[in-house]
Amino acid sequence: MSSNYKLTAGGGLKKGAEPIDIITRYEQIPTTVCQTADEGALYVAGQVAKAINEKALKNEKIVIGLSTGKSPIGIYRELVRMHKEESLSFKNVIIFSLDEFYPINSDEQQSRAFSMKDELLKHIDIAPENVHLIDSTVSVEQVSEYCRKYEEQIQAAGGLDIMLLGIGSNGQIGFNEPGTYHNSKTRLVALGNNTRKALVNDFYGTENVPSRAITLGIATIMEAKKVIAFAWSEDKSSIIAKSVEGKIDANVPASYLQDHKNCDLVISEDVANELTRFKTPWLVGTCEWTDKFIRKAVLWLCQKVDKPILKLSYQDYIDNSLGQLLDEQGDYSSINIRVFNELQHTISGWPGGKPNADDSTRPERSFPFPKRVLIFSPHPDDDVISMGGTFIRLVDQGHDVHVAYQTSGNIAVHDDVMLQILDTARECGLGNEYDRVMEIIKNKKKGEKEPRELLRIKGAIRRGEARAACRFIGINENTHVHFLNLPFYETGAVKKNGVGEEDIKIIVNLLREIKPHQIYAAGDLSDPHGTHRVCIEAVLEALKVVHNEEWIKDCRLWLYRGAWQEWELDMVDMAVPLSPSEVIRKRHAIYRHLSQKDIVPFPGDDKREFWERAEDRTQATAKLYDKLGMAEYQAIEVFVQYKI
Repeated sequence: MSSNYKLTAGGGLKKGAEPIDIITRYEQIPTTVCQTADEGALYVAGQVAKAINEKALKNEKIVIGLSTGKSPIGIYRELVRMHKEESLSFKNVIIFSLDEFYPINSDEQQSRAFSMKDELLKHIDIAPENVHLIDSTVSVEQVSEYCRKYEEQIQAAGGLDIMLLGIGSNGQIGFNEPGTYHNSKTRLVALGNNTRKALVNDFYGTENVPSRAITLGIATIMEAKKVIAFAWSEDKSSIIAKSVEGKIDANVPASYLQDHKNCDLVISEDVANELTRFKTPWLVGTCEWTDKFIRKAVLWLCQKVDKPILKLSYQDYIDNSLGQLLDEQGDYSSINIRVFNELQHTISGWPGGKPNADDSTRPERSFPFPKRVLIFSPHPDDDVISMGGTFIRLVDQGHDVHVAYQTSGNIAVHDDVMLQILDTARECGLGNEYDRVMEIIKNKKKGEKEPRELLRIKGAIRRGEARAACRFIGINENTHVHFLNLPFYETGAVKKNGVGEEDIKIIVNLLREIKPHQIYAAGDLSDPHGTHRVCIEAVLEALKVVHNEEWIKDCRLWLYRGAWQEWELDMVDMAVPLSPSEVIRKRHAIYRHLSQKDIVPFPGDDKREFWERAEDRTQATAKLYDKLGMAEYQAIEVFVQYKI
């Protein structure tokens, strides 16, 4: 199933108004922007296939450096498809792996070698003698000599013709961490703290993440005849902008690619949003001024000159390259008032619509009332973390609210928490499973899939917590709480499958049962292969199935964001203000998810608890509205409407 979910507000640079050299003048690495991650993967795979075929026609070998991780998965899947369906042969291909954890065995699922075999090598006709994967079992005493010989093997093969290169969240290329010297060669390196944190999910705990790795060096990468780098995750947009438009900086290793004579960076549109031609396109060319694009420009100007909307002056527009907006849209004062009113009209204390009220300037329609509302929550706590205040409002205001938990969230329960709950049950005389489960835990092997029996118990824990939160908010836990347990998630591992027909069928059945007037879903773009993204794609695919049914004509889809990010205000269609007491009620709903409090298996870089992240985010949004000249609220949850 394709990963084609994307959002666009329209507007931006007018196509063909200026040559590409003008609108990309800030970019120091040639950058190809594709609409989606899938399109980007197809583009890169096409470039690789073309190079392979060109060499084959000359009866020559081609040497390719391959990276692993999440970013190349789509590329490798397309290459496999081309091999099976279009007779793309890899008989003339020699490959060298970019990096590997140290130490690790190649048959461990977390190893780069295992991933490369699983995603690509075992599906194609490459000769075994042409496969060079870094051996991470060599002793520490032998590593330096091994790395030197690995470099010699690359040179003996004729050097790298193509280097496929994902870019890390801190600008890493390979395991070349921030601070890496530009003349570095293949070597053993220490993994940075941020890199190890990012790998916690894959290794089932910080203590299991290797502290070292073997990687090709910057100089080795730069010696490749062609480099194709890529990034698909929205949370990399800032580091991509630094790599492409900033100065060459050892603290941003990907910026070294600016000096490569034949480098192509391929990214999806959501990764490109910090590049000048996307973030502030009026600085580089002629723009098309849609309503939301005007809002984007005006809110940027407010931030630039540190003024609320209605205090922006003619000179502010002129001094900051927005003269073309005035030329096309007229007087600056009328633009200010227009944007102010538009943003003010996003604010509504009635997320389900206010009955018997004029709804001409409100984000939601007044009727029907009450509405049937269906909240999709990827994990069993995303609903209360991300839109708990709005959830409470919808229930308090009398709507018929259902919640659908798309996945079990079973891998996100710490063993200690599970044992504590089983111990409590034992003490209460409700059954003694403690000793049996403890034995299963003791027999777990590092890095292997979680035992199915433990997943069953952990899934039950998360369902109980979700029901407790829903009871607290005030909906019927027996009739209005739905646990979908979508099959894509139930792999027993951190790595999940893509959306399948069974996932879509489950959601379709629920939609037809409830026939909602409103749907809320998590609209995250950060990870093209992550759970949140797969969940929204499953919802959208299900909506395609029912799009001709009568009830869908009177249904609206509202997207919220997860715990780590928030919508930019230029995108927002509805902003629900929360009172201090509602913020506290939301916090207590989050508290019901006890297994996710204090001890979270996969915390990432952010050490705040979920309730803290939620409150900090919604209060920051309220401050932004206040700073722009709107009313001052305690907190605000924001939503984007997605046209079904």
